[in-house]
Amino acid sequence: MANFELLMHGFSIALSPTHIMLMVVGVLLGLVVGVLPGLGAPNGVSLLIPLTFSMDPVSAIILLASMYWGALFGGSTTSILFNIPGEPSSVATTFDGYPLARTGQSTRALTFAFVSAGIGALVGVLVITLLSSWAANFALKFGAPEYFAVYFLAFCAFIGMGSASPLKTVVSLGIGLLLSTVGMDTITGSLRLTFGFDELISGISFLVVVIGLFGIGELLATVQDGLHFRGVSSRIDPRDVFRTICEMPRYYATVIRSALVGIWMGITPGGPTAASFMSYGLARQWSKPGAKFGTGRPEGIIAPETADHSAGTCAMLPMLALGVPSSATAAVMMGGLMIWGLTPGPMLFATKPDFVWGLIASMYVSNIVGVILVLLTVPMFAALLRIPFTIIGPMIIAICFVGGYTVANSTFDLWLVLIFGLIGFIFNKLEFPLAPLVLAMVLGDKAEESFHQSMIVSDGSLSVFFSNYLVGGIMVVALGLLIVPQLSKLVSYFKQHGKVDSAA
Repeated sequence: MANFELLMHGFSIALSPTHIMLMVVGVLLGLVVGVLPGLGAPNGVSLLIPLTFSMDPVSAIILLASMYWGALFGGSTTSILFNIPGEPSSVATTFDGYPLARTGQSTRALTFAFVSAGIGALVGVLVITLLSSWAANFALKFGAPEYFAVYFLAFCAFIGMGSASPLKTVVSLGIGLLLSTVGMDTITGSLRLTFGFDELISGISFLVVVIGLFGIGELLATVQDGLHFRGVSSRIDPRDVFRTICEMPRYYATVIRSALVGIWMGITPGGPTAASFMSYGLARQWSKPGAKFGTGRPEGIIAPETADHSAGTCAMLPMLALGVPSSATAAVMMGGLMIWGLTPGPMLFATKPDFVWGLIASMYVSNIVGVILVLLTVPMFAALLRIPFTIIGPMIIAICFVGGYTVANSTFDLWLVLIFGLIGFIFNKLEFPLAPLVLAMVLGDKAEESFHQSMIVSDGSLSVFFSNYLVGGIMVVALGLLIVPQLSKLVSYFKQHGKVDSAA
């Protein structure tokens, strides 16, 4: 009941005319980001953060969150109409969305995607509403060792549960942690890894890194792959929309299963992309005999979209309550909070309830706004995609460099954007994950500070991380997430080779 009262107070903040206008603007900007290949939600949010410095934090986070939801919706539009996923998490939607649209049922395919996405997002926000206070109160028991254990848990979870190779994830995390140490050490005051550049004394801005990695890097990969648009009709028929909405209850089992997958993968570092693929696989596994996925099955659209948006929304819970982001976009948003002088974690709920509950209430409203706006603007954004990429590409590059410069009005940052763009391109080609690098950059300082404080308290003994049931339990879970998945892969490997040897 306490959460319900706080949520009602949040609605009184979120439903102001100014905030509703910001939701509309944010969703529209997000749709552009999601539709245009080479941008993406993390880069779009990072480009927008410098423009929010003069805004109050509540308005700023509502704008950024609305942009995030819009980007997720925009990625679905291109997946279905052009077979081009605007977001990595929208790849699974192309498998059945584009074939269904090719049969002349683009309205039906888009409605399945947007309605199921809206349901998934609302389920995710409901989970945040119910669990946020509990998670925050639980986190109040934390000291320096417990906080380090949580950061260690986040790193281990990315390694053990991520979809990429564990070795590649470790390399990505290591680079991120290395970048977080650049500049002046807050504990000793010594300079680290500045190489004589005065511009690096204050460290490397994570915004500059994100713009380079996700903006320039993705754009270079898109150019190399060669982009050819093959669109289908984008006209929306209101009668088909209504008929498709009435058809949705037939797929309730798929919606429930996919929402649960999204909740789990959102709270853990699995993320929206892994959630969409896992949900698609489960939908195919649980389908009726003879159902051919990849030919335009509704379940093949509903499952990944529900899981994608449920996971994307639930990623905000650990970021707000524990200060541990579980996705690249959540990490960028957390960096924005820290720039505004807010520290994500349990004390945020106690000291800034208007901020937290205004944000949670805005999630309900902005997702409904997103479903309505995306249905109204599909023809416009489909027309935008018919502009030659030779025009769109340079526009994206200009936006990225302008965004990189506005972070600190420094030309040195423009070189960093270019350097990290090349690193992002190389990571993309070698299939190294970028999200762990961003996570490590955001959490690196906090993890190092917690580790230093823990060592001071314990006179340098690592036993402090097993000194009580809470910190010891978190460390055991972290080590379990790191070791158990690798052991299971090893066991399955030996079993498979054992069968091959016996057959021979």
